[in-house]
Amino acid sequence: MDYIRGIFKNRPNRFIAEVEVDGSLEIAHVPNTGRCKELLVEDAMVWLKPSDNPNRKTKFSLHFVENKGALVSLYSQQANSIVYDAIIDGKIKELAGYDYHQREKTVDNSRIDIYLANEKDECYVEVKGVTLIVDGEARFPDAPTERGAKHLKELIKLKKDGNRCAVFFLIQHPIGKFFRPNWENDPVFSQTLNEAYDAGVEILVYRCDNQLSGIELISESLDFDLGKSFADGIVDD
Repeated sequence: MDYIRGIFKNRPNRFIAEVEVDGSLEIAHVPNTGRCKELLVEDAMVWLKPSDNPNRKTKFSLHFVENKGALVSLYSQQANSIVYDAIIDGKIKELAGYDYHQREKTVDNSRIDIYLANEKDECYVEVKGVTLIVDGEARFPDAPTERGAKHLKELIKLKKDGNRCAVFFLIQHPIGKFFRPNWENDPVFSQTLNEAYDAGVEILVYRCDNQLSGIELISESLDFDLGKSFADGIVDD
């Protein structure tokens, strides 16, 4: 895929960014509703995908930003596809052995990202893309998310009904090699994640290899800690 290099200038709202391309100021769509304030800083190098749709309001989508010497993927919706493809390709050992694979399974009033099944059990997987790095730790979310907590509660319910359930954190910033929930920004989500884990919902953490030529999941699971961090000035009980 051909990308165009730009220089980030401003983000008037969460959907668009002002980017300098070949000396001209352009408007680009930002396919990530998170704050990304530590990534989208003035004069950061970004990589844009041009659109060939004449009816679009923006000519570009902002897919990557360079941060701390790494290429960070900001295309949050792509996280689901990356995980789904990795399951099909057998790169996620914890989710191997399923004959049936489906994207976006509707359950009650929610849509779970990935549904897997075989003769023995059913498995529901909710995917979260992670771009925030704090003191070397990948953290989610970077802004409060009521929707994220709702998804966790749905997984808890499905688990209590006898299904296998997992929340999958895909670290889209390559320097992140450890995961912790973001207690400082969203204590409700963080507490609900703990409740989900206690209820038997599995937590899986992997990261991406980001290249302009494509993104692939690295088939090595990473560690996590659900407690609060000393770095936040909070001591675990």
